[in-house]
Amino acid sequence: MRAALVLLLLLAAAHAAHRGKAYVREKVCQEYRMLGKENFRTLTIIANSRKYSNGTFEEMGHLVREIVSLAETCCADGADPSCYDAGSSALSVKSCRADSPFPAHPGTAECCSHEGLERKLCLAALRHPPQQLPRFLQPSDQELCQAFRRDPREFADRFLYEYSSSYSQAPLPVLLGSTRTFLSMVSTCCISPAPTVCFLKEKLQRKTLSLLTLTSHQLCSRFSAYGKDKVTFSYLASLAQKVPTAPFEDLFPLAEDAAEVFSQCCDSVTEDCMQKKLSEHTAKACAALSALDKRFADCCRGKNLMENYFCILALPPVPAPKLPEAQELTNKELCGKEGALQATRALFELARRHPSLPDAVLAKLYDASEKAREECCLIKDPFACLDSKHQRVGAELPPVLETASQLCGQYTNLNFLDFKKRLQESLAQTVPEASPALLEQLVEQRASFASTCCTPAAPPLLCAAKV
Repeated sequence: MRAALVLLLLLAAAHAAHRGKAYVREKVCQEYRMLGKENFRTLTIIANSRKYSNGTFEEMGHLVREIVSLAETCCADGADPSCYDAGSSALSVKSCRADSPFPAHPGTAECCSHEGLERKLCLAALRHPPQQLPRFLQPSDQELCQAFRRDPREFADRFLYEYSSSYSQAPLPVLLGSTRTFLSMVSTCCISPAPTVCFLKEKLQRKTLSLLTLTSHQLCSRFSAYGKDKVTFSYLASLAQKVPTAPFEDLFPLAEDAAEVFSQCCDSVTEDCMQKKLSEHTAKACAALSALDKRFADCCRGKNLMENYFCILALPPVPAPKLPEAQELTNKELCGKEGALQATRALFELARRHPSLPDAVLAKLYDASEKAREECCLIKDPFACLDSKHQRVGAELPPVLETASQLCGQYTNLNFLDFKKRLQESLAQTVPEASPALLEQLVEQRASFASTCCTPAAPPLLCAAKV
C-alpha cells in the first residue's frame, strides 16, 4: 500500500540513514502529489495518533499542521532542494523546546541531547506504549450526525484521532480501511432520507472490518507486550482452555502459526496481510480441531473465514473432562536441550485443567518458569537450585491458582451485581477481622481485576501489574 508506505517514510525517516536526505524528500513529495493534500493530511493524523496514542487532540493538531505544511511548502514546484531538510530540522528543534506543543514523550530529552540527523532519527523512533483501555466510545447515530453537521472537518479529525489512538496496535492498513468506511458511512447516512435504515445497512457491511480492527489491536497489543515466544504460549493456553481434549501436539503448531501471523502482519503495510494470514490460520485450525470439538466445528461451517475466526476467539473456556494425570517435569528435562518446550508443555497441562485461570496469571507462571531456567540451568548445581524454587512454588502456587480460578469463574458465570455480592460474602468469611471500609476496598480491588483481566481481551501490561 503506497499510501501507508509514504507515512512510514515521512514519520520514521528510516531510509535517511543509508539513502540520504534527498531520497526521503523525493519519496514524500512524490506521494504528496499523488495523494493530494487532504488524503495526505488524513493519513498523517492516523499515523501520528497511532504513534503517540497518549497525546491530546490539540497536541496532535499542532504536529499534523507542521508535517502537512512542511510537505506543502517543500514539495511545491520550484521549491529549494534544501527546503525539506531545513524544515524537518526546525521541526526537531521545536520538539526539543520546553514549551513544545507536540505530544510529550519520556524519551524526548535523550533524543534532544543529539544533533542533526541523529536527533531526527531518534525523535522519529519514539512511540508511546498502547493505551491500556481504548477510550473510543461510538456515539449514537443521532449524536454522530449532530456532530457531523456542526463541523464535518473537526468531526472527521477528532474521530480519526480517537479511533486511531484507541486501536493504535491494529496494523496501519486495517486502521486506514476501517476509518475510511466509517467516515463514508456517516457522510452518506447523515444526509439520507432514511438514516436509520442506512446506518443498519452500512454497519452490516463494515462489520467484518470493524471486528478485525478491534481483534487485531488486541492480538498485536499482546504480541507487542509479550514477544513471539510468550505470545505463542498465551495462544496455546487459550486454545487448551477452549478444547481441553486436544493434545499438545495438535495445539502447539497452531499457536506457533498464530504467533508467526502476528510477527508478519502487526507492523506490515501490506494492504491485506492480516486478513489473508488470519484466514489461512483459521483454515488450519478448523482442519485440526473441528473433529475434536463440536463448538469448533460449528464455528468452522461458515464460508467467511474471518467470521469463523471471530467465532473461535469468542468461544469461552470449558471445564476439562477427566484427563490422565499429567507427568511431572523433571529437573533434567527442564534444563535439557528442549527445556523451553518441555516447560511450555507443563504449563499447557496446567492451563487445560484450570479453564478459569486468566491469561495474566498464566503469563506470570510462564515468566517464572523462564526465570528459573535462566537462573538455575547454567550454574554448577542446577538441580539444587531448581529444587529450592520448586519447594517455594509448591507452597505458594495452589492458593493463587484457586483464588484466581474462583474469581474469574464467578465473574464469567454471574452477573456483575451477583458477582460482587458473592465476592463480599466470601471475603467477609476469609478476612473476618476486616473493617467495613477495608472489606469494601478489597471487594472493589478484586472486582476491578476481574472486570479488566478475566476477559479474553484483557490488556496484558495492565493486568500483569494487577496480578
